[in-house]
Amino acid sequence: MQYFNYGYHGISFEQTYRCYPASFIDKPHIENGDKIIMPPSALDRLASLHIDYPMLFELRNASTDRLSHCGVLEFIAEEGLIYMPYWMMENLLLQEGDVVRVKNVTLPKGTYVKLQPHTTDFLNISNPKAILETTLRNFSCLTTGDSIMVAYNNKKYYIDIIESKPSSAISIIETDCEVDFAPPLDYKEPERPVSSIPSSKAATEGINLFLAYKAAPVEEPKFNPFTGSGRRLDGKPLKYQPPPVSSPSGSKGKQPAVSGSSGQQPSTGSSSQSKSRQSQGKLVFGSNANNQRAAPQKQKEVGKETKPEAPSKEEPKFQPFTGKKYSLRG
Repeated sequence: MQYFNYGYHGISFEQTYRCYPASFIDKPHIENGDKIIMPPSALDRLASLHIDYPMLFELRNASTDRLSHCGVLEFIAEEGLIYMPYWMMENLLLQEGDVVRVKNVTLPKGTYVKLQPHTTDFLNISNPKAILETTLRNFSCLTTGDSIMVAYNNKKYYIDIIESKPSSAISIIETDCEVDFAPPLDYKEPERPVSSIPSSKAATEGINLFLAYKAAPVEEPKFNPFTGSGRRLDGKPLKYQPPPVSSPSGSKGKQPAVSGSSGQQPSTGSSSQSKSRQSQGKLVFGSNANNQRAAPQKQKEVGKETKPEAPSKEEPKFQPFTGKKYSLRG
């Protein structure tokens, strides 16, 4: 294994190491924070310097010019190596064994940070604020542009740091920091209820009108029992006629007009002639009987439409006090 020159110079700490993820050692808990594990030689150098505590470091990938910030957890790594959370390696675009430059820095205490979850699943947690507060206790600092990882219920949630104050890199140790949330990256704004309600009502009304229009001509006439006209076996006309049905063809002197015909009305002579052909007390079969069966249907249509009746000859009625005058004197 190739080692680097560890001759520390100057009043600040700045050294180059090869980085590996936490899965290479038995320290899986460091994935839930931003702290790295450094070699013991780094502690010796830092102890001889007048640096601010807690110790904070700048991590830089020289090949991609990406940088981030972190804290330190332990000094137990092999010389020339550091171990860091894998999500930090993803932010810096580092692979296993890549070279990273570590430098000690002093960061201001943060007053404001704006976060943006990658998915809406994080907002669906019962209490995302409490989960975030618990996770950030393992963090030392936040850097604008990083994507931190929050582990909860065997699931990983990634959150972007899109803004921080008073600088692009802040310390969050023992400080009151205001936290704001931006809409998740996969969030889709729902339709406005004000515009959707009238349109839905209009669509419903239009559908109802269309269905009513389509259903109206499809309806079949219902069967109405006992709506025909009565007939006697002896052929004599009935004294009582049902209200909705017109009088039969054998009624005295009146014959209603039939709708659907060419406006012609059967004459009185034809009706009297058909009566004379029928013998009283007998049933008649044939064309006359068929005409009599068709009469109730014509009479139903006459009941719906009332037309002026054709003038017919009426029998003279008895008129009192119309005779000659007689005198008692003779």
